Amino acid sequence: MLTTFVIGLREGLEAALIVGIIAAFVIQRGQRHALIPMWIGVGAAVGLSAGAAVALDLAGQAMSTTARETMEGLLALLAVAGITYMIVWMRRNGPSLRSDLEHRTGAALATGSAVAIVAMAFISVLREGLETAVFLLATFQTTRSTTAAVVGAIAGIALAVGIGYGIFRGGVHLDLRRFFRVTSAVLVVVAAGLLSAGVHSLAEAGLISVLQGSAVDLSWLIAPGTIRSSVLTAFLGLQPVPTTAEVLVWLAYAVPMLAYVLRPSRPPSPPAVVPSVNGDVAV
Repeated sequence: MLTTFVIGLREGLEAALIVGIIAAFVIQRGQRHALIPMWIGVGAAVGLSAGAAVALDLAGQAMSTTARETMEGLLALLAVAGITYMIVWMRRNGPSLRSDLEHRTGAALATGSAVAIVAMAFISVLREGLETAVFLLATFQTTRSTTAAVVGAIAGIALAVGIGYGIFRGGVHLDLRRFFRVTSAVLVVVAAGLLSAGVHSLAEAGLISVLQGSAVDLSWLIAPGTIRSSVLTAFLGLQPVPTTAEVLVWLAYAVPMLAYVLRPSRPPSPPAVVPSVNGDVAV
């Protein structure tokens, strides 16, 4: 539940911020009529993301055991790739996200193109929606209580929408840089667990046969049927007796990615100072 809550909160808030920035800029420009095509794009993206999640889930249920293990392993690897891309993209583009969105929205409003507004909202939210669908489906494979996982995801998304609306209305002040840094660190641990679980599933499917010896016995810590076991397996991706391959990929991903995420951001470079012809300083 905690894992899906964090995923829902992080992805939901990113989508809410994008929609909020576009909506605030449209209202500031006095063109509220553009909000209608924006919401059409948002609704279409949410519907398509939900449809993709349902389709993937139904496809998995119709597969044989080996094929299902293969799909679960590949889905976990895809989720890890998506989480990694999201973390790196947000770290690099987060500071300029607002100005980029406002520039594109302004260009669309200048041309009076409702299609451009729909497309921008649709693509922005669709990316977050598809990422969320893949992340959650991959996480559901490692949890023992699908109901709790679904509740966690819904709670996270609902809280994200509430925070996003509060920021839009000006009643909530949140240090977004610190928020994304903390949630990025948490998602790195989640992704490391998904990567380990993916290797486990692919080994069960017979696609990985190297380094399959037991690395360590954690059955004393991860006792099947306990709440502690459910939390550690779902959040960290740990197995009672993980293989050498599972431990190695967990460490190989988590250590460098945590170092990257927790590394202090470089302050923006000061504007260049150019001396003018008459000796004054021009910035």
